[in-house]
Amino acid sequence: MGAFEAEVPLRWADMDAFGHVNHATMVTLLEQARVEMLFAEAERRGLHGMAAGMVVARVVIDYHSPLFYADRVLRVRMSVRELKAASFVVDYTAHSEETVASAETLMVPYDLAAGRPRRLTAEERAFLRGWQGPGPDQPAAARAENVEPSSA
Repeated sequence: MGAFEAEVPLRWADMDAFGHVNHATMVTLLEQARVEMLFAEAERRGLHGMAAGMVVARVVIDYHSPLFYADRVLRVRMSVRELKAASFVVDYTAHSEETVASAETLMVPYDLAAGRPRRLTAEERAFLRGWQGPGPDQPAAARAENVEPSSA
């Protein structure tokens, strides 16, 4: 399948005193896009457990250009790499007219009842495998070339 694309609407409240979307808000916008892929899309495909416990262990963001409310929507391309037994990395390329940020999050499935990380199920691994990009040694933009838009 390649990459997954989600559209995240921008809110007036996302702006800061400098008239552009605040850098910290980008974390929340990426989270909204990730929820669309890992929870909503997984649910649409019959995978019900991912939303029950998935935590961010690390987030890294590189900002490339300002994002303005006038853009109205942020398009976020995501792909999966480093799919391991109990973690995976989601790569992001966020753009409006141009690329505004690239990022990655290290995701860990989490057992909320036990209060500890858990292993990915076979079904979760199969779902995530469908969003794997060409390879970890290529830039995020190259990994996100084959995009499947969200149906939301």
